[in-house]
Amino acid sequence: MRIVVTDCDHASVDLERQVVADAGGELVLNQTTAAEDVVAGAEGADALLVQYASITREVLEALPEVRVVSRYGVGVDTVDVAAATELGVAVCNVPDYGTEAVSDHAIALVVATIRGLGALDRGVRAGRYDLGSSSVLPIRQFSSQVLGVLGCGRIGAATARKAAALGFRVLVHDARLTEGSSTAEGWPVVALEQLLAESDVVSVHTPLVADTHHLLDAGAFAAMKRGAVLVNTSRGGVVDTDALVEALSSGQLHGAGLDVLEEEPVATDHPLTGLDNVILTPHTAFYSEESYGELKRRTAQNAVDVLRGEPRDVLNTEVLEAGRRP
Repeated sequence: MRIVVTDCDHASVDLERQVVADAGGELVLNQTTAAEDVVAGAEGADALLVQYASITREVLEALPEVRVVSRYGVGVDTVDVAAATELGVAVCNVPDYGTEAVSDHAIALVVATIRGLGALDRGVRAGRYDLGSSSVLPIRQFSSQVLGVLGCGRIGAATARKAAALGFRVLVHDARLTEGSSTAEGWPVVALEQLLAESDVVSVHTPLVADTHHLLDAGAFAAMKRGAVLVNTSRGGVVDTDALVEALSSGQLHGAGLDVLEEEPVATDHPLTGLDNVILTPHTAFYSEESYGELKRRTAQNAVDVLRGEPRDVLNTEVLEAGRRP
């Protein structure tokens, strides 16, 4: 059993190495995202553990012994799942490892943004104590506001639960749920148009797929309440960045809390970094001491389990029925 880590930005892969060693296998750290180097470093591999590297059809065809691609995280937008399925390669993720951490971060961004904490902190450091002339106004209490959850999977539902506990009225939109119904928790499921029109805060928790790319564009921002707030801890590509900058600059949106962007890392001279009504964090919503260890162990364990014939967290389950990769 030879398992190759194509790339990761972790301090070590000791946890993964132990999981693979316990299964009698070998773990190799390649640490590259360039396709030709991924292929060269993974020759003879049975499985790949992937963070940022693009696992394309060409990469998979060049690695005929690979039977499973296991990704660090929930999203698998760096993997050509359709090609993997056609080629008989299982694709795994860790769908629930960061539920609490990401929803905690989303709520933190909601609170920090609507309370203007970033701008107020910078003001104090500059010697300003004048709330009356501050750009953070108006500030409203949580119980007077509606929080719209866009995408109500595990993380979206956890965010909704925490927001409701703080006093927000919660609305939900999810393409998998029936509009006009309610969730088990009692949150109304509404059309996207209603969610945008009625929400004071929109928290994004939808995956990045073809149908959600730039789902929040200039038209969507124009449909939102003037002075609303956007929080995104899902994927940067769900939001049209240029349209967001315009909505923030014009005052159509009061503020934004963003952990993910279309291009990462963000350039220091990007228009978003110059806006006082934006809080930016470096794609770290996933992190807590608890979730980090779970992510690393389960990413490795998913690969081991598929190779042992005991699969879990496989997205393209149809490949399991066909047996070994042809």
